[in-house]
Amino acid sequence: MSNDQSDKAPPLSKIARDLAPSGIRKFFDIAAKMTDVISLGVGEPDFITPWGIREAGIYSIEKGQTTYTSNYGLIELRQEISKHLDRKYGVKYSPESEILVTVGVSEGMDLAMRSIIDPGDQVLVPEPCYVSYRPCVSLAGGEPVGVATTSQDNFRVSVAQLEKKLTQKTKAVILGFPSNPTGATMPRQALQEIVNFADKHNLFIISDEIYDRLTYEGEHTCIASLNNAMQRTITLNGFSKSYAMTGWRIGYACAPPTVLTAMMKIHSYTALCAPINAQKAALEALKQAESAVEEMVMQYNQRRRLIVDGLNAIGLKCHLPSGAFYAFPSVEATGLSSEEFAERLLYEEHVAVVPGTAFGEGGDGHIRCSYATSIEKIEIALERMGRFVEKVAPNLISKAKANESVVQTQRAAK
Repeated sequence: MSNDQSDKAPPLSKIARDLAPSGIRKFFDIAAKMTDVISLGVGEPDFITPWGIREAGIYSIEKGQTTYTSNYGLIELRQEISKHLDRKYGVKYSPESEILVTVGVSEGMDLAMRSIIDPGDQVLVPEPCYVSYRPCVSLAGGEPVGVATTSQDNFRVSVAQLEKKLTQKTKAVILGFPSNPTGATMPRQALQEIVNFADKHNLFIISDEIYDRLTYEGEHTCIASLNNAMQRTITLNGFSKSYAMTGWRIGYACAPPTVLTAMMKIHSYTALCAPINAQKAALEALKQAESAVEEMVMQYNQRRRLIVDGLNAIGLKCHLPSGAFYAFPSVEATGLSSEEFAERLLYEEHVAVVPGTAFGEGGDGHIRCSYATSIEKIEIALERMGRFVEKVAPNLISKAKANESVVQTQRAAK
């Protein structure tokens, strides 16, 4: 097509034109063209899907199971999801009318937004948060309203913060705990207060609990288990993180029947159903893979402590994340913005991280470091990052060492 003809093409939709590309992809694209890069950027387990799960998927293909399933998903998978949530959190969802198998949690979030939002509705989005929350609200015709959290509060959100952003147009609040990118979790009582807030103002709660099993401090709270929560909560979860099944693209949504029916209708016109082989594999995961999950969580926990200790040792202040597999250190003391730090670190030391600005309000001045990679690679990355910090802010490491010496002295005195 010539340029003249191209210029006459109809315009794209305003939403598509205004939609910003993911802030994560820029650095991955650069890193892909470089050699010897240690990536702390990918939010993906470095483990291979456990063999029993893979075998179930392979066997389903060998048996010729290549057809559509119900729009809701295989009933035996929905029954197992129901048992799992009841066993883990005491939440009772009907397999027939309150559980929908989705193409990953990402589709579940999209379906949730499009099912509850009318044009102009506002959705409260605590930030920093996963990069797709705001776009999903916008694509559904809504208006995302950022609610900034801070490291001083361990990136937890309070009712007081939500109240300040509440308007007559507010329709819902998105909660994603354990959090990507901060690793933050929320105490049960604090979540109950948010549920009470939503109940008072008749709001939906969309709860992204994809990292529920990756909780290291205390126990995960499924929001639907709280008082007055179930009738207004859309619970999103899946298999990507806990079972190392990112490429299988399999998740699920749980909600009251009226909400779930709306989600299913949209799902039936867009995705129709999740792939049958991924559903068979997910069924095996719930039945047989508990020990594999526990082993992966144990290894993540070891890496969590290693990377946080290492970051603090080189002068990048970092709280100990309670969940997920991300550290979110501050780089403000280096004098660089999060974008500058990430870009220079990649070019000069071949370590890929994600600038905090990719995750919304409260993210600037921080970087996201994924510890879903081997201990050996984390150690190499920390060595390179220490070299970089020594170059851009020579006094930081010596100050960090002095502070650590004081802390050790205080511990010894006790």
